[in-house]
Amino acid sequence: MFRITTLLLVSAALALPALPASAQKADAQLTIEDVWRPAEFASPTLSRDGKWLAATVPIRGRMNLSVMNIETRETKPLTGYTNYDVQNIRWVGDRILFTLGLNNAPTGPGRNDSGGLFVIHRDGSGARKLSNTFRDCRDQNLSVCRSFAFFRTIPGNTDEIIASGNMTDAVSTDLYRLNLVTGKHTLITQGRPAERTGDWIMDQKLVPRVVTASIEDTLTRVVYYRKSADSPWQEIGRFDAAKPGAIVPLAFEDKSGMLRVASNQGRDTMAIFRFDPETKKLGEMIAGHPRYDMGADADGNRIAGGVEVDAETLEIRGVSVNAAVPEYVWADEKYAATQAMLDKALPKRVNTFQRVPNSKMLLITSYSDTEPVVYYLLDEEKRRMEELGSSRPWQRGKLPSQVPFIFKTRDGIEIDGYYFLPKDYKPGTKLPTIVHVHGGPFARADTWGRGFGVNEGRLFASRGYAVIVPNFRVTPGLGSKVYYAGFGSYGRQMSDDHEDALKWGIEQGFVDPANACISGASYGGYAALQAQVRNASLWKCSIAGLAVTDLNYQLTSKDGDIPYSESAVDYWKAVLGVKSLSEPIVREISPVHFASKITKPVFLYAGEDDIRVPIAQIGAMARNLREAGNPPKAYVVKPNEGHGFGKLENNVDLYTQIFAFLKEQFGK
Repeated sequence: MFRITTLLLVSAALALPALPASAQKADAQLTIEDVWRPAEFASPTLSRDGKWLAATVPIRGRMNLSVMNIETRETKPLTGYTNYDVQNIRWVGDRILFTLGLNNAPTGPGRNDSGGLFVIHRDGSGARKLSNTFRDCRDQNLSVCRSFAFFRTIPGNTDEIIASGNMTDAVSTDLYRLNLVTGKHTLITQGRPAERTGDWIMDQKLVPRVVTASIEDTLTRVVYYRKSADSPWQEIGRFDAAKPGAIVPLAFEDKSGMLRVASNQGRDTMAIFRFDPETKKLGEMIAGHPRYDMGADADGNRIAGGVEVDAETLEIRGVSVNAAVPEYVWADEKYAATQAMLDKALPKRVNTFQRVPNSKMLLITSYSDTEPVVYYLLDEEKRRMEELGSSRPWQRGKLPSQVPFIFKTRDGIEIDGYYFLPKDYKPGTKLPTIVHVHGGPFARADTWGRGFGVNEGRLFASRGYAVIVPNFRVTPGLGSKVYYAGFGSYGRQMSDDHEDALKWGIEQGFVDPANACISGASYGGYAALQAQVRNASLWKCSIAGLAVTDLNYQLTSKDGDIPYSESAVDYWKAVLGVKSLSEPIVREISPVHFASKITKPVFLYAGEDDIRVPIAQIGAMARNLREAGNPPKAYVVKPNEGHGFGKLENNVDLYTQIFAFLKEQFGK
């Protein structure tokens, strides 16, 4: 259970204390359990009155919901899921909303086999499922999964929220008033301007006034606007998700009627601009970064890093950017002072804070690449800060540095990534190296101190290996050149990028070029196999988890979730560079058909219940490798696991076998 462990007094100058000495002291070697053991607690969220704290804690092998009374420290578990992790906790009065997902998914928490919407009172009563997960829909053989997602709270109303969902039209997202007590819903976006609507923007009066829609069988997005609830809708912009010129609405300004939008018109990265919806023109740039997207990525998805809006008033407080190390810039003087205070007291760490509307309490989250997350409660009125504790205190002093780098591809694109070296690395030493490729592929899965690749990087570096965790073309959030170059490059230039990241490491002098293995899960598992199909001479071995091996099967079989979404299949076709999945290139870039070209040792693993990458194609890969005379050194399949292993014992067994495999290949 989570608990407040330490009381820290704050000086008159509000200078916060340094981290405890235990956080700075080196400890024993990082173990597999240290990396994959569930957090002691995570995702803490304060109630509006600051009297209650909801968080996720490990129960029955998964992160489940628990609540604590701040005054008495009494805690109570509220859920007991065994196949899902609780995610996206939000307070609505005395009730708690949450969704379900998989924390260890290689493309990031909640991206696969997840969703649903659930509510429970803080005392454990009134539990209700408001919306199915995708797995629920699949188990019920539903051809269309009708679902809700949290959109925002309603000031002064604790029985209802505004939810987005496709209850009215299977292919369109609308907004609804959703009653948390009865589950009944009322449509509030009648008369929307088009089908296939997606992101909605409300003004400060909670009037839906901007929406983005897609055009069937294309990647074209159209942005619609209306001046008031009674005004007609009009188009104010459109863009192709595979080409430059995106414009993504973010929020209305407080009083001017102007929009804040993210756009890459005339520049490489998405930046935040003022936009006049009446004249349909971009105005001044508010914030931009030369290397990283802000506000939204080029595909039109709003991302962490952009306009920071007060959750209660919708007023814009500042901007942020998810750079190599996240950065925050506040226009609000009070927010800026708090950020400066935290960054001075907790240097070389990412420090974020959550203000509680009806309380003087602030919830502080602080972490770095070499130190796990630490949570604090700061009482501004009493000038006192309490440490809630570390999410993974057993990692303190054990984590290697996560070093940002930039490499240039053979066709001249600069791409960001991270690398890890053993803590005792001596400059000039050439090490056996693992290139870990993230999942997606159109996901920015690894960021500062967080991500599946970060976990693998830390673990492999702790065993004496160098680890390169590169991004590659089509990774969103890194600007237009990187993202748009991914379309039509899957299994081709995208794979060149993985080779070029290895070449960069060789040039830096820390990679032993005769001892390089490529690893990954999901798309990363595909990349590890395709790397040998294209150029087995570069690699000593491949570790392929949850791997896409047959693209036609992946995008047509109802064993998985992607074929249920026409827009998802259309997007995949664009990334593959085809109009039809019957085109020859789809087979040519599917490694299941080219097992004879995979001549170096292979390690395979999969979850038996994976519905993002159904296991049948991985089984076919294993059979074809055996028939080609190169059977997998291991094929680890875990029951009751999906797209990422959640159970600690399964991860311990998996990585114990992976370490044995690497020792056999590298002799170390």
